[in-house]
Amino acid sequence: MNGLPDYLDYNLKILFIGYNPGLRSAELGHHYAGRSNSFFPFLYKSGLIDQALSFKDDHRLLPLYRYGLTNLVARPTLGIKELSRQDYREGAAILREKLRRYRPMIAAYVGIGVYKNFSGHPQVRHGLQASSVVNGVIDFVLPSTSGLNRLPHQEKLNWFYALRKLLDEEEGKRKT
Repeated sequence: MNGLPDYLDYNLKILFIGYNPGLRSAELGHHYAGRSNSFFPFLYKSGLIDQALSFKDDHRLLPLYRYGLTNLVARPTLGIKELSRQDYREGAAILREKLRRYRPMIAAYVGIGVYKNFSGHPQVRHGLQASSVVNGVIDFVLPSTSGLNRLPHQEKLNWFYALRKLLDEEEGKRKT
């Protein structure tokens, strides 16, 4: 089973970075396609996108909103427990290069564990990070949108609101 395509380009507002594709996402060929995944509803409810999209529209985020999609590890698995330290090491090196090359305004890590495994920081909290892994790219950690994440729905959504606020602030700074 193959991984998913990256949606990358220069001048991205946000690059959303997941753990790795789940088997359903890989089978369907779309990011965040898990039946209980809230990624696309959270984008809409938070105002990060202005129309309700689904996982089938993942390719539309780039041309419509300048949002990219990628994963820390490309290999699809049933769950993250199937990923090895080697998967994370190799994936982190590749992701670091993508961030250096494309330099999105904000790298949004969809899950604390994604950022922990990428940055090597043992203590990570949701939200804006004090320092960035790649110079010039703002690091922001969202909760995982998987249905397996037991954080309350509203708490997860609130972090998407916080990301939208950060994006608005950063775009405002760049316009002046």
